[in-house]
Order: sequence, then structure tokens, then C-alpha cells
Amino acid sequence: MQTRNAGSSLPTPHSFYIPVHVTALNQASFNRENPISPFTSFLVVLTGGSGVIERNGERIRLSGGHTLCSDSPVDIRLPRSHKLQGVWIEYAVISGNSRPFSPLNHDLPVRSCPPQVSTLAVQLLSSWNQPEQRTPFALQALFTELLTELHKSAAEYKEPQAQWIDRVLHHIESNYNEDLTREQAAGLAGVTPEHFSRAFRRFTGQTFNQYITLLRIRKAQQRILTGAPNLSTLALEVGYSEGTYLSRKFKQVVGISPSAYHRKSKSVVSLNFNHTASLHALEVVPRLGVYSSWMENMQPVPSRKLPDEGIGSAGLYERLSSARPDVIISYSLPDKSKQLLSVAPVIEIPFMQMDWREQFRLIAEVTGRQPQAEAWLSLYDWHCYQANQLLDRRIGDRGTAMVLELGAETAYCFSSSYGRGTQILYHDLGFRPPLGLVAEGLLDKGYLEIAFHNIARYPADHIFITSSREAAEALEPLQSLLHPVQQYHIDDSPPGGRIYYLNQPGMFYGFDPLSSEAQLKVLVQALTS
Repeated sequence: MQTRNAGSSLPTPHSFYIPVHVTALNQASFNRENPISPFTSFLVVLTGGSGVIERNGERIRLSGGHTLCSDSPVDIRLPRSHKLQGVWIEYAVISGNSRPFSPLNHDLPVRSCPPQVSTLAVQLLSSWNQPEQRTPFALQALFTELLTELHKSAAEYKEPQAQWIDRVLHHIESNYNEDLTREQAAGLAGVTPEHFSRAFRRFTGQTFNQYITLLRIRKAQQRILTGAPNLSTLALEVGYSEGTYLSRKFKQVVGISPSAYHRKSKSVVSLNFNHTASLHALEVVPRLGVYSSWMENMQPVPSRKLPDEGIGSAGLYERLSSARPDVIISYSLPDKSKQLLSVAPVIEIPFMQMDWREQFRLIAEVTGRQPQAEAWLSLYDWHCYQANQLLDRRIGDRGTAMVLELGAETAYCFSSSYGRGTQILYHDLGFRPPLGLVAEGLLDKGYLEIAFHNIARYPADHIFITSSREAAEALEPLQSLLHPVQQYHIDDSPPGGRIYYLNQPGMFYGFDPLSSEAQLKVLVQALTS
């Protein structure tokens, strides 16, 4: 005997799904004068291409692998020159309920559905256009199988929320100055606008429109900090039609007008010790900053010190928020900069694409200290001139040089884009990297890792080791390099010329004005002693 708990409802009557019209997408009849029957639903399976479908006035970007489904009449429009390929299916739902409900419609369109769905849709179209009399139920079987796969894909093949949100954020970052809508973003994500709004706010803490506004204002702040055009041009750059509207939005977000923000003295947060050193060279003390151990030994460090662990460390975001900076300076952090959007504009300095002088000048521009930067660089260039005069008298032709940073079993050598003193040796003092290192791709990669027993393959006239002689000699595999009696021979050439133990790994780790000035003195002293 079948039993059921008291108070439970009767089972839901079965629903039946019957295809009533199947055609290729480019032959579908849209925008009909006669509305579709209330019991007729439609399904679009996109098999290739990409483009925009307009659904009830909402623009949705779709591509192969998407499906679009509705259980009620809708107004569908496609551009005449669209590049979408797919199958248009209309079907009737017969249900015991007063209003039919399709289990396919939850959070559709579905993204990343299995390839089998597209295959079944194409087979269904072929069966519709060329019915087989000997198998009269093949069409119904194909349609049932297609719906079954679609229903499974909603749970099994649906893209994780974090992935489609990342994709949407990347799209917004690339197109923030265009007319973006929530419906477009939901289409890109492959979810309904309502579901998109809920998930987006949970993830970012803001509505879609609030996020767009904040991003545009942060971009405007970045442009103001690095030499913005007039207000009207700036407005167009960030996605607003006129300067007055930008000014109003700017004041709502920042609290002051763009012109007042441009004039004010900026409080700065630095997320890298190289940039902190640049600020100190400009006599700017950051509100919060990361300090290297070498800087800590050279000068008193403010109590507002950040750990050198990146912005993902526990509690760091809260510290940045409480500091309320006007600008954050960091090396490029594509993912992390989104997390800092609500805190302040982030000036991202591309790693290995700007030498320390260019980074120094950019930071000076951001902080309004360009004259101080040029005066500092002029004095540094004078020191370089004096150093070259001395080296001309002592060693003459510079020859080749390399800097080694020692690991447990390997050594690292560097190009001038990576620092470690090579920015001085190769740019300021006229030395050259060994041809073997250049051939191995040193200039493109920035650094090379070399096993100790292979160092002899790259002979140099001058070899600088940032650690002490005692630390180097403690590494037994290096003995043949450090003691000429046991040196390697390749084509009867020694593995190198003079070896210098600088005993300053912390100093040579820096790639900034203060470190470069100190490195210049140590290198010249080593070369002339």
C-alpha cells in the first residue's frame, strides 16, 4: 500500500514536450504579428559563431555552446548580418498545471553545455526536414534526448560562478567607457539578469551600475594623477558624454571635485619596497609602505609599515581601507587591483617594462614632485660621470660582466630589467653581458638560472657575487669556479676573470633610486680596489 506523510501535496502531474516547429536559425521567422500560443515555448541551440540577440529589448551576447530558452511569448530580434549558427525549436508543453512550467528555464541561457547538445540539435533539424517513414518516432526520441541533456547540463555543465564573474569583470575592465548594461553582462555570463544581479553584488559588494561608476571614476583619478586632458576630453575617455556629469559623479565618489583632487597633496600607499624607496628619495613618506630589510637598516622606518606579503595577507585589506589613501602604487596586479577598487585608484607599474628611472619619474608625477626627481637624477648622473672617469683610468675598456645571486645548488644571473646592479653595470658604466647569456635569452627573460657546474660556459671579465666570500665558499660545487687552480676549461678559456664578493644581497635586491645610488658606490669601489 502506498502511504504519504500527512499534509503532503499530491504529486505534480507529468508534463509532455512536443516539437511543433524546427528550423535553422538563419531561416527562423521572428517578430510575428500573431503572438505565439501561450502553450508554445521556444529553444535556440547555438552551434557556432558569435553575436547579439535582442530579447524583449535586452541585448544578449551569445556564441556557440549557448542555449536560449523561454516558456512564454517573447520578441526576438537578430541583426541582419549576424554570424550566429544554430537551430530554432518551438515546442508545446502539455501539463496538468494551470500554467506550464519548463524546468529548462532556470538561469538560462546555459553556458558551456556539452557538445552533444549541439549534435542532437543538428540531428533534430535534419530529421525534421527529412522525416523517415520507417521510424516515425525518431523525431520525438531525439527531442526528448535533447531536452534531457539540456536539463542535465544546467547542473553538470554550468560554469562556476567565480569563473563567469571573472569573465564579466574582465569585459567591464576592457569596455568600461562604452554603454554597458546589466542585461549585456548577464548574457555574457550566461545567466538571467536577476540571478546576475544577486551574484554580482555578493561577489563585489556593489550593484552593477555602482561598480561601473566606481571603475570610471578610478580611471579618471589615474588619468588626473598622470597628466589628464581637459575635463570634457577626460569625460569621453571614461565613458561620460560631458565634463559636468563626470564632475558630479566624481564628487559623489571621491568627495571633492576633479580640480580639487588634482591640486591636493596626495596621501600614498606603496605595496612594494622599490616604490617606497622612490617615495623616500622624493622626500615623501607613504601613509603605508613596504620596506626592505636594507632600507630598515639604513634609516628609521615609520610605524606604518606593511608586510612584504602582497595584498592577500590577512588583515591587510582592512589596513589599507582604514588608511584612506588618495592613491596606491604597486607593480601590476591584474586580479588584486579589482579588490582595491573600493579603496583608492591604483597606479600599476608594469614589471620589467620600465627601468628604475622611468618608474621614479612616474611616481614623481603621481605625487607632484617632478622637479625633485629631475634634481635627484641629475646628481646621480654626475656620480656616474665621475665613476666612469675613474674606471677609464683604472681598467680602460669595460669588457663583460655578470652578477650572480647564489642559491643552494644554482646561481641566478640578471639583465638590466631585473636589477641586481646590472642596471648600473650595463647602462651606466658600459659593461656588457657575456654573449653566451644573451644567446640563452637573458635580455628577454630578465634572468637565467644556471647550475654551478655550468657557470664556466659563460666566461666574463668581471663576476660579481652579491653574497660574501665565506658564504660562497661554503657551497662546495662552486669551488672550481672560486679557485683558479681547479677552474674549468672550455676551448682553453678560463670561466671568468676577476671575482668580486659584494657581501650586500639586501642592497642589490633593490631596483630603485636609493638602492641604485648605493650599488653604484659598491661596484665602483670593488672595481678600483
